Amino acid sequence: MKALITGAAGFVGSHLVDSCLSQGHSVRVIVRKSSDLTYLKTLKDRIEIVYGDLTDCEAVFKAAAGIDVIFHPAGRVTDWGSREDFYQANCVATEHLLEAAKAAKVPRFVFVSSPSIFADNQDHIDFDETNPYPKRYANYYAETKAISERDVLAANSPTLTTCSLRPRGIWGPRDKSGFLPKLISSIAQGKLKNLAPGKKVMTSICHVQNIADACLLAAVSPNVGGKAYFIADGEQLVLWDFLDEVAKTFGLKPIEGSVNPAVLNFLVGMIELIWMIPALKNKKSPPISRYSASLLTKHGTYSIARAAKDFGYSPRVSPHQGLKDLKKDIDANGGLGEFLKHVS
Repeated sequence: MKALITGAAGFVGSHLVDSCLSQGHSVRVIVRKSSDLTYLKTLKDRIEIVYGDLTDCEAVFKAAAGIDVIFHPAGRVTDWGSREDFYQANCVATEHLLEAAKAAKVPRFVFVSSPSIFADNQDHIDFDETNPYPKRYANYYAETKAISERDVLAANSPTLTTCSLRPRGIWGPRDKSGFLPKLISSIAQGKLKNLAPGKKVMTSICHVQNIADACLLAAVSPNVGGKAYFIADGEQLVLWDFLDEVAKTFGLKPIEGSVNPAVLNFLVGMIELIWMIPALKNKKSPPISRYSASLLTKHGTYSIARAAKDFGYSPRVSPHQGLKDLKKDIDANGGLGEFLKHVS
């Protein structure tokens, strides 16, 4: 199988590259020259690199030629910024890839979406794929991922099998900008307080190896056409207990103190109001938003039964084993201090 992987210079994409190579597949990646290519260059003799932006039709069509499956995890992943930036990075890029897949007669397209499209500041418990798309979206990220997912599923046909995977809270080695590195940084600085005192917030998260495995399983399954699937680690966690385990694993002081929910709601409202100022709005994410606060205060557990039934998904990395492996990886690359320098 010859795979085209987007976002290969990033977190999920680089692990997809590894998984494809480990299974003996041929790999082509499309990356911008401005991306951090440090890791990919260590694989330069084993992969084919095409340089280009996903918003550039010509580059995308070139990359899709002769491909058996397109894995598309690339996108703008943040909860703040202009709608146009999100639309270009998430929607236009996906449109171009779908057009290229059809033109090149690529038989498979696996899109990496997100449960964030359903974010509504409410508790989600054992949330499954029977739930409809919301009438309103939490932010531009959620909106544009939903638009892209719907386009991908609508493109399913007898000649192009498409599906969408929705991993919840991806984490693991090489991640420098996801939820866990940011929380580790906050814990290390003594800034993180319990935002849900008195509540056992249940959560699903997804180790990066598990989503990579799911992508490869979906790429060959006869049952996935036109469908979406939630993907997560097998064990649902008590969020703040897990964060205490994170602190202990890295030798950090335990999380102390809490924030009253009413005070948190007021602070988030004020911060979001301030972040409407153009000089801030489109340049960087706020320290906390209603969306990010909900991830730490609302139940968010997702059923993986459909993925298990349709393509045999069975997460092989548990949260606890994954945390041990992450500690080993960070220690092998200069330790926690070095890791924290690169968290963005």
